[in-house]
Amino acid sequence: MTRPPSKEPPENRAVSAPSPESPAGALAARLAGVRAASRLARRDANVFSVAAEPAIATAITGRLGWLDAPRAFLDRVAELDGLSDETTRAGLTGVHLLGMGGSSLGAEVLRDVAADRTLRLTVLDTTDERAVRHATETLDPERALFIVASKSGSTLEVSALERHFSGVMADRLDRPAGDHFVAITDPGSPLVELAADRGYRRVFENPADIGGRYSVLSYFGLIPAALLGLDLRRLLADAVDMADACTADTADNPGLALGAFMAAQALAGRDKLTLLLPPRLAPLGVWIEQLVAESTGKRGRGILPIVGEPLGEPADYGDDRAFVAMLTPDTGDLDAAARTLELAGHPVCRIAGTGDALGREFYRWEFATAIAGAALDVNPFDEPDVRAAKDRTTAQLEARRRTGSFRVDPPLTRQRGYARREHGEVAGGPGRYLALLDYLPTDGRRPMIVERLRAAIRHRTQMATTHGTGPRYLHSTGQYHKGGPNTGVFVLLTGGDASTTPVPDTDYSFSALKQAQALGDFDALVAAGRTVIHYHVDDPAADYTETFERILKQLRMPDPTG
Repeated sequence: MTRPPSKEPPENRAVSAPSPESPAGALAARLAGVRAASRLARRDANVFSVAAEPAIATAITGRLGWLDAPRAFLDRVAELDGLSDETTRAGLTGVHLLGMGGSSLGAEVLRDVAADRTLRLTVLDTTDERAVRHATETLDPERALFIVASKSGSTLEVSALERHFSGVMADRLDRPAGDHFVAITDPGSPLVELAADRGYRRVFENPADIGGRYSVLSYFGLIPAALLGLDLRRLLADAVDMADACTADTADNPGLALGAFMAAQALAGRDKLTLLLPPRLAPLGVWIEQLVAESTGKRGRGILPIVGEPLGEPADYGDDRAFVAMLTPDTGDLDAAARTLELAGHPVCRIAGTGDALGREFYRWEFATAIAGAALDVNPFDEPDVRAAKDRTTAQLEARRRTGSFRVDPPLTRQRGYARREHGEVAGGPGRYLALLDYLPTDGRRPMIVERLRAAIRHRTQMATTHGTGPRYLHSTGQYHKGGPNTGVFVLLTGGDASTTPVPDTDYSFSALKQAQALGDFDALVAAGRTVIHYHVDDPAADYTETFERILKQLRMPDPTG
């Protein structure tokens, strides 16, 4: 039986309404006047001015399935709960999700925010040698279940991980391991055929008109949610409740109001959308980061979410900032901080809620991001610059195959403990941001170091900072880096590995693949005219976290305040 939409108090759906005289209020009124919300809900591609080109209109129409996903998947809850019961009976309690970007980030949020059972979900969205080796060494093959999640069915990282763990499972079980694998992909993708050949337990074919970063309320998010024991009916019904609210052609429509705020601030030069999240909702930030950055960062414009940055004083922030504060009943300190920022002249959008309605927030942000894309005159459903890094990764692997080494141009210059190269003029200043592109081997201490360094850089320069783990960020902020405004300074960090694990059926290892991805992104950023500084540490015995801190302390950005 389908659960009716939530009847929780309206403040749980609310976005603080901007003043009608403000740029955000004026934009919200204009969008309401042209019925942008109801037309989008009806899948009218002409909401987006770029759809004047027929090919783009067709492409947009083919990516709007997320609008109806919450209602459509309510009818599939029994099927999903059945999978959870089936795997539990089989004793498969160690779940490994092999995915990238939209195929993995939603599941990670659901695990970290809402999970209420002891099932262990490991998200492997990496080609990091150390992470792959750790997952391999700690694997319990009799209890392991792998979710292979790829919309295209041919995602490079997912394919490499699938080959590796298929082989590991077959070796350790001494029998075909297909019963320990489940696939999520588009109909007819190469993964459908592969799953049949390997005898996967189940194959879930997702609607092809749902793009990856808008897919959390489809099989890509719901299968992990079911295995985690979440109440899928509530999750989806909350999303339906928000979907209904987002159809209204009014300035206080919760999705339209948020989208208008984001777009109006970006158009006014405040394109660093800084998220103020309570601790419980902090994991939602990386999902929002991917959704907003990859959807809007193109044609030299866009919105860059700033996630995981420590809260600072109002004077630490430049006039390129706008803030969204997600407030729950226990976040009084966050509300006070938002008020302080407002008094200092920074625009703040408040979202009020209980903190336990993820379905509602997933849909709100999806709808708001689409509306923001329309207001910014971009197609929020394509990712034209993501391909650049993929192609250059392939070129690096080919160069290594031909010559025995990667192509490093310009060459690295040896310094004490590391090597360095750069392209472009390194400069700070108003409107610029610093992006840390971290391909160093995983280390649990690094987040604390990164947080401290980001705060120091902001305090000294007022520059916004982001931290992306490679290659994960390539499927997230990577689009914005190349397609958004040319205001970034990119610091790429790579290091040698102490071991090498071959990727089956290829001539490279995970270590080599990750290096190729880092070098490929350097080349893609250079081709896009970006400023890039690359530091490489050869010694696999080095303390990478200490080296990371030392390098960034030496990186001196000009102080715009003098």
